[in-house]
Amino acid sequence: MAFLLVLTMLSACKKNGGFYEAPTENVAFSGNTYEYLKSKPGVFDSLIVAIDRMGLKKTLTDSNVTLFAVTNPSFQLALKNLNTLRKQSDKDPLFLANIDAVQLDTMTSYYIIRGKKTTDSLKLQDGLNLTSARIGYPMHASITKSSASGQVAAGPEIINFDNTKKSKFVRNWATSTTSSNNIKTKNGVVHVISADHVFGFNEFVTRLTFVPPPPNLYLEIGGIFSSNRENGGGLSSGENSRKVIDGDDHTKFLADLQGELWMRFELKTPAVSSVYTLISANDANERDPKAWTYEGSMDGTTWVELDRRSNFFFEERYQQKVFRCNNTVAYKFYRIVITELRSGGLFQLAEFTINKAK
Repeated sequence: MAFLLVLTMLSACKKNGGFYEAPTENVAFSGNTYEYLKSKPGVFDSLIVAIDRMGLKKTLTDSNVTLFAVTNPSFQLALKNLNTLRKQSDKDPLFLANIDAVQLDTMTSYYIIRGKKTTDSLKLQDGLNLTSARIGYPMHASITKSSASGQVAAGPEIINFDNTKKSKFVRNWATSTTSSNNIKTKNGVVHVISADHVFGFNEFVTRLTFVPPPPNLYLEIGGIFSSNRENGGGLSSGENSRKVIDGDDHTKFLADLQGELWMRFELKTPAVSSVYTLISANDANERDPKAWTYEGSMDGTTWVELDRRSNFFFEERYQQKVFRCNNTVAYKFYRIVITELRSGGLFQLAEFTINKAK
C-alpha cells in the first residue's frame, strides 16, 4: 500500500508542473474543501496523501476552516532534502506513506486554520494571529502587495503566512507566501501556497532526523539542582535559575556569566549519563551559550570532563539540542560549565537536562 501511495504521488507530481495558479481571486467552488483538492489532479496529490494518512479528511469536509494548500513541488522539495541527507548516511529513502506519523501530523496541521479567513480579514496593520484546527498551534498571516511591471507593490495581493515558532518576535518566524487567494468552498476558504515553499516550513528534515533523548535522570531519580549564579532578582524573579528545569521551554534562566557559570545536578543515587540536552531561550541569540564542558563527579569536588563544545550556535529559538558522550561511569553529580556566549556577558537558557546512557 505504501508503495502504491508513493507511486501515485510521484506520478501525479509530473502533471501540470505540479502547481496550480488560480486565474482570479474570489473563485467559488461548489463542493467542500476536500473535494476541491481532489478536483485538481496533479496539483494537490501529495497534500491529499498527508491529509488521508492523518485522518484530516473529515476536518476539510464538515468544519469551517481555512486551508493554506501546499502543492506537489513543496512536498518534493522537502522529501528531496530529507532523502539527500539519508543517502549520505546509507539509509533508505522515506516517503509520505511511511515517514513518522507524529511529525507529519504536526506539520500538516500548520496549514489548516480554524474559521474562514479571506484576505479582507487579514488586512489589519499587524496582520492576524491564527490558530491551527487540530493542535491549536499559533500561526499568523498578513497582506502585502506583489511587484508588477517593475514597480514595487503594483501587483496583486499576496498573503505572508507565518509559522510563529511560538515566539512573539517576528525575526524568529518562518514565512511563506501565497500565489492565489480566496478560493471559497462550501465549508471554508483555500489559499494556495507558492510552489517554492518547502512543506513543513524549515522543520521537515530536522523533525524527521531528530533522535529524542533518553529519560531525564533528574526527573526519574530525583536530587538537588544548583547554580553558581542567580538572576539579579533572586529566586523569586521570573527568570531565576529554577526556570531551566521547570519543563517549560517558554521560561528561561537569565544571569550574568561573570567569566563562568555552572548548573549542577546532585542525584539521589549515582547513575550513568551519556546524554544531556539544552533548549535555546525565546530571544536575543547573543545570550546563547557558545562554549562549555559537561562534567561528572563522585563527590561534587573533583570533576571529570565528559564532553566539551566550542563555537556552538543554536539555529533558532526554542530549539532543543541533544548532546551525546561516551561516559559509562555512574556519577552522583553532573554539571555543565558555560565559559563563553555568542557575545556580551548576559547568559540565557530555556532548559537543561541530564539523561540516561544511550
